Amino acid sequence: MSDEKLIHPVTGEVMSPATPAATMVIFRNNPEGGPPLILMVERVKSMVFAGGAVVFPGGKVDDHDRAFAGILDHGLDLHEAAARLAVIRETIEEAGLALALDGVSNPADCAEARAALHDGASLKEICDDYGWTPRLDQLVPWARWRPPSMETRVFDTRFYLLDAGDTHLPAVVDNTENRMLFWDSAQGVLDRLARKEVKAIFPTVRNLERLALFESFADTAAHAAEYPSELMLTYVEERDGVTHICIPEGFGYPVTAEAITSALRG
Repeated sequence: MSDEKLIHPVTGEVMSPATPAATMVIFRNNPEGGPPLILMVERVKSMVFAGGAVVFPGGKVDDHDRAFAGILDHGLDLHEAAARLAVIRETIEEAGLALALDGVSNPADCAEARAALHDGASLKEICDDYGWTPRLDQLVPWARWRPPSMETRVFDTRFYLLDAGDTHLPAVVDNTENRMLFWDSAQGVLDRLARKEVKAIFPTVRNLERLALFESFADTAAHAAEYPSELMLTYVEERDGVTHICIPEGFGYPVTAEAITSALRG
């Protein structure tokens, strides 16, 4: 848990504990040209958090991730390193892609490692078995979100960007937490949302809007460098008699509020 004594700077409330988590925004070049494609995961409807919604692959940081972070030479804060390890592990588990790892010849050729993780193996055990080495520097910090205490489950989630370039990445569903995977541009996903073909929670929509501002991974990463990935606390506020979910200004997001009646929450 984290943030046990955190005071919200806008509302003044004492924030309840949050579960550390991480998510990966995977870019690959569009073979047909245009903006890069991003991997989206549609969670099964039975999931307590974001059931039926499209999200970026990721999940909770676990004790094994923290232990692995403690023995690696990375030069990062321990919590930061653990989050990056968690998102590497979760991307293997959720999408069948072994990314940000040296020693991997084909990121999609990781079915055995994925099965072992699902059976309880740690990422360290997987790396030891396959001769893989985490490349935490390949993960570009993008954002760090923490929702209001009103949510059923509160996660302190770090978002990372990863550039897969021209690599062919045939992601495969896990049939436990997700039921569909697809690649599309950030604007393409927003268009699907507008047509009600898919649904997404408030943080995903805001991040898609921000990602859609850019035409390449390089431009997106440059923008990320202008906005250090500091903890961003969302909050609820009344505006003209309507309750809105809000994020602070100054974090690079083009849209910073949405009426709670239309915002899908986790």
